[in-house]
Amino acid sequence: MASGGGYGDANQKIDYVFKVVLIGDSAVGKSQILARFARNEFSLDSKATIGVEFQTRTLVIEHKSVKAQIWDTAGQERYRAVTSAYYRGAVGAMLVYDITKRQSFDHIPRWLEELRSHADKNIVIILIGNKSDLENQRTVPTEDAKEFAEKEGLFFLETSALEATNVETAFMTVLTEIFNIVNKKNLVADENQGNGNSASLSGKKIIVPGPAQEIPAKRNMCCQ
Repeated sequence: MASGGGYGDANQKIDYVFKVVLIGDSAVGKSQILARFARNEFSLDSKATIGVEFQTRTLVIEHKSVKAQIWDTAGQERYRAVTSAYYRGAVGAMLVYDITKRQSFDHIPRWLEELRSHADKNIVIILIGNKSDLENQRTVPTEDAKEFAEKEGLFFLETSALEATNVETAFMTVLTEIFNIVNKKNLVADENQGNGNSASLSGKKIIVPGPAQEIPAKRNMCCQ
C-alpha cells in the first residue's frame, strides 16, 4: 500500500499541494481518520486534539505528484478562535460526524455554515459518517445523511477508521475532485490565451450548489 500511496517519499518533486481540513464535533474520530490516512495507524486510546495540527501524505494522481496537507483541529468550542486561519487556503473539507451520536450529525449544518462563511466558495466537501463498524449502535440512518449530502451538493461516505473502511476512498474522492478542478482551470486559462473559445470548458467549473441549483449527477457515484 505504501509504495503507490507514499508514506515517506521525501525527495520527490511535488506538482501540487492541496490543503484539506477536517471539521466536526469532538470525539467523532477526525484524528483517527487522519492517522489512518497519513500513517495507516489507529490508536484505541486517542487523546483529544489540542489546538491545530496537520499531517501530510504524498500520492500520485494521473501521473502527478500531489501532497495532501490534512489539517485537524479540536472540535471543542473553546478552540473556535482558530477558525479563519484554519480554513485559509483550504481546497477540500471533510465534514465528520459519528454514526452512533445523533447530536454530532445534527451539528453538521452549523459546521457547514461555518465552513462556507470562511472557506473558498469552490471548496470540495465530503460528508463522512465515521465509526461504521459500530452498526449495532447506529443512531444516524445512512439515508438521512445521504439526503442531506444530496441537498447540499456534498460527496458522502461512511467510514471506519478502526477497520480502515473507506478512509482511503474518502480522501481520494476529495483529492481527485480538487485535482480535476485545478486541471480544468489550467485548461480554461490555456484556452483563454489561445483562441478564446473556452465556453465548452469554463462552464464545467465546480460550484458548490446552493439550495436552488441542480447537483451534478456524478455526485451520486460516491454513495454505493
